Amino acid sequence: MRILYGVVGEGMGHATRSKVVLEHLVARGHQPKIVVSGRAHGFLSRHFPDCVEIKGLTIHYRDGAMDRDLSVLKNVVLSPSMLLENARSYFSEVDAFAPEVVISDFESYSWLYGKHHGVPVISIDNQQIIHKCDHDDDVVAGVRADFEATRAFIKAKLPGCHHYFATTFFFPEVRAKYAAVTTLVPPILRRAVLEAPRAAGDHVLVYQTSLSDDTLVPTLQRLRDHRFVVYGLRRDAELGNVTLRDFSEDGFIRDLASARAVIANGGQSLINEAVYLGKPILSVPVRHQFEQEMNARYVEKLGYGIGAPRFDGDVVEAFLRERDKFAGNVARHHQDGNSLLFGALDAMLAELGARR
Repeated sequence: MRILYGVVGEGMGHATRSKVVLEHLVARGHQPKIVVSGRAHGFLSRHFPDCVEIKGLTIHYRDGAMDRDLSVLKNVVLSPSMLLENARSYFSEVDAFAPEVVISDFESYSWLYGKHHGVPVISIDNQQIIHKCDHDDDVVAGVRADFEATRAFIKAKLPGCHHYFATTFFFPEVRAKYAAVTTLVPPILRRAVLEAPRAAGDHVLVYQTSLSDDTLVPTLQRLRDHRFVVYGLRRDAELGNVTLRDFSEDGFIRDLASARAVIANGGQSLINEAVYLGKPILSVPVRHQFEQEMNARYVEKLGYGIGAPRFDGDVVEAFLRERDKFAGNVARHHQDGNSLLFGALDAMLAELGARR
Protein backbone atom coordinates (compact mmCIF):
# COMPACT_ATOMS: atom_id res chain seq x y z
CA MET A 1 0.00 0.00 0.00
CA ARG A 2 1.01 3.62 -0.51
CA ILE A 3 1.29 5.03 3.01
CA LEU A 4 1.66 8.70 3.93
CA TYR A 5 3.59 8.65 7.21
CA GLY A 6 3.68 11.88 9.26
CA VAL A 7 6.24 12.33 12.06
CA VAL A 8 6.27 15.25 14.49
CA GLY A 9 9.74 16.80 14.65
CA GLU A 10 9.86 18.05 18.27
CA GLY A 11 12.53 15.93 19.94
CA MET A 12 14.01 12.79 18.40
CA GLY A 13 11.94 10.14 20.18
CA HIS A 14 9.19 10.19 17.56
CA ALA A 15 11.72 9.87 14.73
CA THR A 16 13.60 6.92 16.22
CA ARG A 17 10.37 5.06 17.01
CA SER A 18 8.90 5.83 13.58
CA LYS A 19 12.06 4.53 11.91
CA VAL A 20 11.39 1.12 13.47
CA VAL A 21 7.81 1.07 12.17
CA LEU A 22 8.84 2.37 8.74
CA GLU A 23 11.48 -0.35 8.39
CA HIS A 24 8.81 -2.93 9.16
CA LEU A 25 6.42 -1.43 6.58
CA VAL A 26 9.09 -1.43 3.88
CA ALA A 27 9.98 -5.04 4.70
CA ARG A 28 6.30 -5.94 4.28
CA GLY A 29 6.28 -4.44 0.80
CA HIS A 30 4.53 -1.14 1.53
CA GLN A 31 5.58 2.16 -0.05
CA PRO A 32 5.83 4.98 2.53
CA LYS A 33 6.15 8.69 1.85
CA ILE A 34 7.34 10.48 4.98
CA VAL A 35 6.44 14.06 5.95
CA VAL A 36 8.44 15.34 8.91
CA SER A 37 9.78 18.54 10.45
CA GLY A 38 12.83 19.66 12.41
CA ARG A 39 15.90 17.56 13.18
CA ALA A 40 13.81 14.46 12.62
CA HIS A 41 13.82 15.17 8.86
CA GLY A 42 17.62 15.02 8.70
CA PHE A 43 17.58 11.74 10.63
CA LEU A 44 14.86 9.97 8.63
CA SER A 45 16.02 11.24 5.25
CA ARG A 46 19.31 9.38 5.79
CA HIS A 47 17.41 6.10 5.98
CA PHE A 48 14.45 6.54 3.61
CA PRO A 49 14.54 8.04 0.09
CA ASP A 50 11.05 9.58 -0.02
CA CYS A 51 11.11 12.12 2.83
CA VAL A 52 9.44 15.56 2.60
CA GLU A 53 10.44 18.33 5.02
CA ILE A 54 7.69 20.50 6.51
CA LYS A 55 7.60 23.13 9.24
CA GLY A 56 6.61 22.05 12.74
CA LEU A 57 5.74 23.51 16.12
CA THR A 58 8.38 23.82 18.84
CA ILE A 59 8.56 23.71 22.63
CA HIS A 60 10.62 26.33 24.49
CA TYR A 61 12.29 25.84 27.88
CA ARG A 62 13.47 28.18 30.63
CA ASP A 63 15.25 27.27 33.88
CA GLY A 64 14.74 23.55 33.36
CA ALA A 65 10.97 23.82 32.79
CA MET A 66 8.75 24.11 29.76
CA ASP A 67 7.85 27.77 29.15
CA ARG A 68 4.18 27.42 28.27
CA ASP A 69 3.53 31.10 27.49
CA LEU A 70 6.56 31.46 25.21
CA SER A 71 5.78 28.17 23.46
CA VAL A 72 2.22 29.25 22.71
CA LEU A 73 3.25 32.75 21.62
CA LYS A 74 5.98 31.66 19.20
CA ASN A 75 3.88 28.92 17.67
CA VAL A 76 0.91 31.24 17.15
CA VAL A 77 3.18 33.77 15.41
CA LEU A 78 4.69 31.07 13.19
CA SER A 79 1.45 29.25 12.35
CA PRO A 80 0.21 31.29 9.32
CA SER A 81 3.49 31.07 7.39
CA MET A 82 3.91 27.46 8.53
CA LEU A 83 0.49 26.52 7.14
CA LEU A 84 1.30 28.11 3.79
CA GLU A 85 4.68 26.38 3.43
CA ASN A 86 3.29 23.02 4.47
CA ALA A 87 0.35 23.38 2.08
CA ARG A 88 2.80 23.95 -0.77
CA SER A 89 4.73 20.83 0.22
CA TYR A 90 1.58 18.75 0.29
CA PHE A 91 0.19 19.97 -3.01
CA SER A 92 3.51 19.51 -4.80
CA GLU A 93 4.66 16.26 -3.20
CA VAL A 94 1.78 14.37 -1.61
CA ASP A 95 -1.12 14.81 -4.04
CA ALA A 96 0.67 12.97 -6.84
CA PHE A 97 1.54 10.16 -4.41
CA ALA A 98 -2.19 9.42 -3.82
CA PRO A 99 -1.82 7.62 -0.47
CA GLU A 100 -4.16 4.76 0.36
CA VAL A 101 -3.72 5.13 4.12
CA VAL A 102 -2.19 7.68 6.50
CA ILE A 103 -0.16 6.85 9.60
CA SER A 104 0.55 9.75 11.95
CA ASP A 105 3.01 9.87 14.81
CA PHE A 106 1.37 12.89 16.43
CA GLU A 107 1.77 14.89 13.18
CA SER A 108 -1.17 17.09 12.19
CA TYR A 109 -0.68 17.77 8.49
CA SER A 110 -0.74 14.13 7.42
CA TRP A 111 -3.89 13.70 9.54
CA LEU A 112 -5.43 16.76 7.87
CA TYR A 113 -4.63 15.39 4.42
CA GLY A 114 -6.25 12.07 5.29
CA LYS A 115 -9.42 13.62 6.71
CA HIS A 116 -9.76 16.05 3.78
CA HIS A 117 -9.31 13.33 1.15
CA GLY A 118 -11.27 10.56 2.87
CA VAL A 119 -8.17 8.44 3.49
CA PRO A 120 -8.21 6.38 6.74
CA VAL A 121 -5.80 7.65 9.38
CA ILE A 122 -4.02 5.40 11.89
CA SER A 123 -2.38 7.06 14.90
CA ILE A 124 0.76 5.51 16.41
CA ASP A 125 2.21 7.54 19.28
CA ASN A 126 2.64 7.64 23.04
CA GLN A 127 0.64 10.82 23.72
CA GLN A 128 -2.89 9.53 23.08
CA ILE A 129 -2.84 7.53 26.30
CA ILE A 130 -3.20 10.83 28.20
CA HIS A 131 -6.58 11.53 26.60
CA LYS A 132 -7.89 8.05 25.76
CA CYS A 133 -7.34 6.46 29.20
CA ASP A 134 -8.48 7.00 32.77
CA HIS A 135 -5.71 7.91 35.22
CA ASP A 136 -5.84 7.54 39.00
CA ASP A 137 -5.85 10.63 41.21
CA ASP A 138 -2.27 10.01 42.37
CA VAL A 139 -1.05 10.37 38.76
CA VAL A 140 -2.49 13.89 38.38
CA ALA A 141 -2.37 15.15 41.97
CA GLY A 142 -0.63 18.52 42.17
CA VAL A 143 -0.29 18.83 38.37
CA ARG A 144 -3.96 18.79 37.39
CA ALA A 145 -3.73 22.09 35.49
CA ASP A 146 -0.89 20.70 33.34
CA PHE A 147 -2.86 17.46 32.90
CA GLU A 148 -6.06 19.18 31.78
CA ALA A 149 -4.20 21.50 29.40
CA THR A 150 -2.26 18.59 27.88
CA ARG A 151 -5.33 16.39 27.60
CA ALA A 152 -7.29 19.16 25.85
CA PHE A 153 -4.44 19.71 23.39
CA ILE A 154 -4.17 16.00 22.59
CA LYS A 155 -7.95 15.68 22.21
CA ALA A 156 -7.85 18.42 19.56
CA LYS A 157 -4.69 17.15 17.85
CA LEU A 158 -5.79 14.04 15.90
CA PRO A 159 -9.54 13.51 16.41
CA GLY A 160 -11.56 10.88 14.57
CA CYS A 161 -8.77 8.51 13.51
CA HIS A 162 -9.66 5.08 12.18
CA HIS A 163 -7.63 3.60 15.04
CA TYR A 164 -5.21 4.68 17.76
CA PHE A 165 -2.22 2.57 18.79
CA ALA A 166 -0.85 4.03 22.04
CA THR A 167 2.64 2.81 22.93
CA THR A 168 3.28 2.51 26.66
CA PHE A 169 5.09 0.72 29.49
CA PHE A 170 2.03 1.15 31.77
CA PHE A 171 -1.52 0.05 31.03
CA PRO A 172 -4.37 2.10 32.54
CA GLU A 173 -8.00 1.46 31.61
CA VAL A 174 -9.06 2.80 28.22
CA ARG A 175 -12.06 5.13 28.53
CA ALA A 176 -15.26 3.36 27.42
CA LYS A 177 -16.05 5.80 24.59
CA TYR A 178 -12.66 5.11 22.96
CA ALA A 179 -12.31 1.38 23.70
CA ALA A 180 -13.33 0.25 20.20
CA VAL A 181 -10.76 2.43 18.43
CA THR A 182 -7.83 2.36 20.90
CA THR A 183 -5.23 -0.34 21.48
CA LEU A 184 -2.48 -0.08 24.07
CA VAL A 185 0.73 -1.77 22.91
CA PRO A 186 4.18 -2.12 24.48
CA PRO A 187 6.83 0.46 23.62
CA ILE A 188 8.44 0.51 20.17
CA LEU A 189 12.06 -0.53 20.61
CA ARG A 190 15.08 -0.21 18.34
CA ARG A 191 16.67 -3.41 17.08
CA ALA A 192 19.92 -2.53 18.84
CA VAL A 193 18.06 -2.42 22.17
CA LEU A 194 16.22 -5.67 21.48
CA GLU A 195 19.52 -7.39 20.67
CA ALA A 196 21.59 -5.79 23.47
CA PRO A 197 23.14 -8.35 25.85
CA ARG A 198 21.90 -7.67 29.35
CA ALA A 199 24.46 -7.43 32.14
CA ALA A 200 24.75 -6.06 35.67
CA GLY A 201 27.65 -3.64 35.69
CA ASP A 202 28.85 -1.40 38.51
CA HIS A 203 27.88 1.97 37.00
CA VAL A 204 24.75 4.11 37.00
CA LEU A 205 23.86 5.57 33.61
CA VAL A 206 22.83 9.24 33.76
CA TYR A 207 21.22 11.08 30.85
CA GLN A 208 21.25 14.87 31.15
CA THR A 209 19.43 17.02 28.58
CA SER A 210 20.27 20.50 29.94
CA LEU A 211 23.69 21.87 29.05
CA SER A 212 23.13 24.83 31.39
CA ASP A 213 22.83 22.67 34.54
CA ASP A 214 26.18 23.02 36.32
CA THR A 215 25.08 21.19 39.49
CA LEU A 216 24.80 17.65 38.13
CA VAL A 217 28.46 16.63 38.02
CA PRO A 218 29.45 18.12 41.42
CA THR A 219 26.45 16.37 43.00
CA LEU A 220 27.48 13.02 41.55
CA GLN A 221 31.12 13.52 42.51
CA ARG A 222 30.11 13.81 46.16
CA LEU A 223 28.62 10.30 45.96
CA ARG A 224 32.05 8.65 45.95
CA ASP A 225 30.76 5.14 46.68
CA HIS A 226 29.07 4.98 43.28
CA ARG A 227 30.30 5.23 39.70
CA PHE A 228 28.34 7.25 37.12
CA VAL A 229 28.47 7.36 33.33
CA VAL A 230 26.91 10.59 32.05
CA TYR A 231 25.59 11.25 28.55
CA GLY A 232 24.16 14.49 27.20
CA LEU A 233 26.90 16.99 28.09
CA ARG A 234 28.50 16.48 24.65
CA ARG A 235 32.07 15.82 25.72
CA ASP A 236 34.37 13.09 26.97
CA ALA A 237 36.07 13.43 30.36
CA GLU A 238 37.12 11.43 33.41
CA LEU A 239 36.19 13.29 36.60
CA GLY A 240 36.86 10.90 39.44
CA ASN A 241 33.85 8.64 39.90
CA VAL A 242 32.04 10.44 37.04
CA THR A 243 32.72 9.59 33.40
CA LEU A 244 31.36 11.97 30.75
CA ARG A 245 30.75 10.47 27.32
CA ASP A 246 29.88 12.24 24.10
CA PHE A 247 26.97 10.69 22.25
CA SER A 248 27.49 7.40 20.46
CA GLU A 249 24.47 5.20 19.77
CA ASP A 250 26.43 1.97 20.15
CA GLY A 251 28.23 3.20 23.24
CA PHE A 252 25.04 4.50 24.83
CA ILE A 253 23.16 1.24 24.33
CA ARG A 254 26.13 -0.75 25.63
CA ASP A 255 26.33 1.41 28.77
CA LEU A 256 22.56 1.25 29.22
CA ALA A 257 22.38 -2.53 28.88
CA SER A 258 25.20 -2.99 31.43
CA ALA A 259 24.07 -0.32 33.93
CA ARG A 260 22.92 -1.19 37.43
CA ALA A 261 20.40 1.69 37.34
CA VAL A 262 19.35 4.69 35.24
CA ILE A 263 18.87 8.38 36.15
CA ALA A 264 17.05 10.52 33.57
CA ASN A 265 14.24 12.98 33.06
CA GLY A 266 10.73 11.78 32.19
CA GLY A 267 11.18 11.29 28.44
CA GLN A 268 9.53 8.08 27.39
CA SER A 269 12.12 6.69 24.97
CA LEU A 270 14.85 6.10 27.56
CA ILE A 271 12.37 4.97 30.21
CA ASN A 272 10.94 2.42 27.74
CA GLU A 273 14.39 1.07 26.97
CA ALA A 274 15.40 0.96 30.64
CA VAL A 275 12.21 -0.91 31.57
CA TYR A 276 12.70 -3.43 28.75
CA LEU A 277 16.30 -4.04 29.86
CA GLY A 278 15.26 -4.41 33.50
CA LYS A 279 16.93 -1.28 34.87
CA PRO A 280 15.63 0.59 37.96
CA ILE A 281 14.89 4.23 37.15
CA LEU A 282 15.19 7.55 38.96
CA SER A 283 13.07 9.91 36.89
CA VAL A 284 13.23 13.70 37.40
CA PRO A 285 10.68 15.11 34.91
CA VAL A 286 10.88 18.51 33.23
CA ARG A 287 8.45 20.80 35.06
CA HIS A 288 5.16 21.69 33.32
CA GLN A 289 5.53 18.83 30.83
CA PHE A 290 2.72 16.57 31.99
CA GLU A 291 3.74 13.64 29.82
CA GLN A 292 7.10 13.48 31.61
CA GLU A 293 5.42 13.93 34.99
CA MET A 294 3.02 11.09 34.17
CA ASN A 295 5.85 8.77 33.11
CA ALA A 296 7.76 9.46 36.33
CA ARG A 297 4.69 8.81 38.46
CA TYR A 298 3.95 5.52 36.72
CA VAL A 299 7.59 4.48 37.22
CA GLU A 300 7.03 4.93 40.95
CA LYS A 301 3.49 3.52 40.92
CA LEU A 302 4.72 0.28 39.32
CA GLY A 303 7.64 0.03 41.76
CA TYR A 304 10.22 0.40 38.99
CA GLY A 305 11.99 3.26 40.75
CA ILE A 306 11.41 6.78 42.01
CA GLY A 307 9.77 9.81 40.44
CA ALA A 308 11.36 12.88 42.02
CA PRO A 309 10.50 16.60 41.65
CA ARG A 310 14.17 17.59 41.81
CA PHE A 311 17.65 16.12 41.53
CA ASP A 312 19.97 16.07 44.52
CA GLY A 313 22.37 13.75 46.31
CA ASP A 314 19.89 12.64 48.97
CA VAL A 315 17.40 11.54 46.32
CA VAL A 316 20.09 9.57 44.47
CA GLU A 317 21.26 7.90 47.69
CA ALA A 318 17.68 6.94 48.64
CA PHE A 319 17.10 5.54 45.14
CA LEU A 320 20.28 3.45 45.09
CA ARG A 321 19.61 2.06 48.59
CA GLU A 322 16.36 0.56 47.23
CA ARG A 323 17.89 -0.46 43.91
CA ASP A 324 17.51 -4.25 44.45
CA LYS A 325 13.81 -3.92 45.28
CA PHE A 326 13.17 -1.82 42.16
CA ALA A 327 15.18 -4.28 40.04
CA GLY A 328 12.99 -7.14 41.22
CA ASN A 329 9.85 -5.25 40.27
CA VAL A 330 10.99 -4.12 36.83
CA ALA A 331 12.19 -7.66 36.06
CA ARG A 332 8.52 -8.70 35.94
CA HIS A 333 7.95 -6.55 32.84
CA HIS A 334 7.62 -8.76 29.75
CA GLN A 335 7.56 -7.69 26.13
CA ASP A 336 7.93 -9.79 22.99
CA GLY A 337 9.84 -7.19 21.01
CA ASN A 338 7.58 -5.16 18.72
CA SER A 339 5.48 -8.17 17.68
CA LEU A 340 2.19 -7.06 19.24
CA LEU A 341 2.10 -3.70 17.44
CA PHE A 342 3.40 -5.10 14.15
CA GLY A 343 0.87 -7.95 14.12
CA ALA A 344 -2.06 -5.63 14.85
CA LEU A 345 -0.87 -3.05 12.32
CA ASP A 346 -0.37 -5.67 9.58
CA ALA A 347 -3.89 -7.01 10.16
CA MET A 348 -5.39 -3.51 10.04
CA LEU A 349 -3.58 -2.58 6.82
CA ALA A 350 -4.68 -5.86 5.23
CA GLU A 351 -8.28 -5.13 6.22
CA LEU A 352 -8.12 -1.58 4.82
CA GLY A 353 -6.49 -2.85 1.64
CA ALA A 354 -9.25 -5.41 1.15
CA ARG A 355 -11.89 -2.72 1.59
CA ARG A 356 -10.32 -0.57 -1.09
